[in-house]
Amino acid sequence: MTPTSTPALTQHPTQAGPVLMPGPASSHGASLITLRRSATMRCATAAFILIAVAAVQMCLAARLGVLPAAPATLAVLASLLLGAWRHERAEPGAIKIGPDGLAVWNHAGQMLVQGRIAGCSQWSGRLLILALADAGGRSRTLLIAADALCADAFRELAVLGRRAAHV
Repeated sequence: MTPTSTPALTQHPTQAGPVLMPGPASSHGASLITLRRSATMRCATAAFILIAVAAVQMCLAARLGVLPAAPATLAVLASLLLGAWRHERAEPGAIKIGPDGLAVWNHAGQMLVQGRIAGCSQWSGRLLILALADAGGRSRTLLIAADALCADAFRELAVLGRRAAHV
C-alpha cells in the first residue's frame, strides 16, 4: 500500500460504532481501525466555546456596555467556530496499525501522517494522546477519545503507545 492510497473506511453493518476490521492485504497482519467522531470531544469543544464567548461578553459589557461589546463577542465566536470546524475536518477517520508504526487518514480519506509512535500520554481510559514521528523527523500529535473507537482498539493503541514511549 502506498502512502497516498486511501483505505476503504467501512462500518460493520450490524454495529453503530467503528469496529476493528482487517485492512488491505498485508503480510504483517496490519489492521485498519475506523474512527467515528467523538461526542465527548464535540461537547467539550462546544462548552469551551460557550464559556469563552460568555467571558468575553461579560468582561467587555462591564466596561463598554452590552451593545458595544457585541461585535467583539461575535468576532470571538466566529474565530472559535472556525477553529472548531478546522479541527473537526482534520480529525483522524482511520488508523492502520503496522509493524513499523501507524498510518492515519482523515474522514475524507486523505493521509494525515504515517510514522512511528514517538510518545504517548493517556488520561484515564478516556483520552489517548499519541505523538507520531514521520520519516523526516517531523512530529504530529493525535488526540483520540475513547468513544471514537471500540474498547479493544483503544486498549491496543494505548499499549502500543506506552510500549513505544518506554523504548
